[in-house]
Amino acid sequence: MSATVVPLPPNPSSETIDFLRRMASMVSGRNGEMLLRAASLIEQFGHRAMSAERLYHQTQEESTRSTELRVAAELASDAMVGQIEALRSQLAEVAAAAAAERAAFDAERTKLLGLMQHAESHIGKLTSELDALRASVDSFNETVVSVPIEVLRLARTQFDYLSSGFARSGDVISQAMSEIGGFAIDQALTAKKTADKG
Repeated sequence: MSATVVPLPPNPSSETIDFLRRMASMVSGRNGEMLLRAASLIEQFGHRAMSAERLYHQTQEESTRSTELRVAAELASDAMVGQIEALRSQLAEVAAAAAAERAAFDAERTKLLGLMQHAESHIGKLTSELDALRASVDSFNETVVSVPIEVLRLARTQFDYLSSGFARSGDVISQAMSEIGGFAIDQALTAKKTADKG
């Protein structure tokens, strides 16, 4: 629930404080002390109110930045989900061409899903499984998936962004999954450079 903050006018209580201090100088004894104390309290509360207002505005700005980052992360995540769905569809078409390869792919996919849940302790093993999966897909030379390099670079940037966001939030598993996705894209880009040189 948001609260409306009305900015304080400049020095809203300075006239009152000055008046109380003048009165205190004209009154002696306990009454004078009470007037000085009241002036001091009004001044302190005024400073506190201004500090609270500054803190509220700072918090509001941080909240806006946080919302913008969350929206950007959601957009990047939606884009990646769309790309992942497209790749899954293409892999399903390849699997339909050979029942034996489909069974092998399903077994590898199940292994990969299990590995992603324990990514922090299994990154090396997951990399070798991805290599095995890539080798099985390479056997289908007639089927080629073409993705512009700029799209791969954009996806790589999004993985880096997601990974750093997960690192800040302490979500190690999601961070590892993002790093694995980025690693896979790096491998694809490296393979492309090697092919271009050959």
